[in-house]
Amino acid sequence: MGVIAWIVLGAVAGLIAERVTGNRTGLLLATVIGIVGALVGGFVAMQLFAVDTLDTFFNLSTWVTAILGAVGLFLLFGAVRGRSRRSRRVRS
Repeated sequence: MGVIAWIVLGAVAGLIAERVTGNRTGLLLATVIGIVGALVGGFVAMQLFAVDTLDTFFNLSTWVTAILGAVGLFLLFGAVRGRSRRSRRVRS
């Protein structure tokens, strides 16, 4: 896939994952998390199932992998962000 396809895939996957997890981060951060989530999801799928799920843009496995990877990263992001918010509240 080309660079523009990765950006579009990341933006859509990030926005879907943002809605699923309930995090509100904005378009830019959602796109970055979506792109990184797609890469992480593709790597995990390759290691677990020995398949290359990020071959083409119009493949269902590409989209599922990207969305699941982005959801995982949003959950991790929310946990880290929530922990840092709680620690600031305790210190104040």
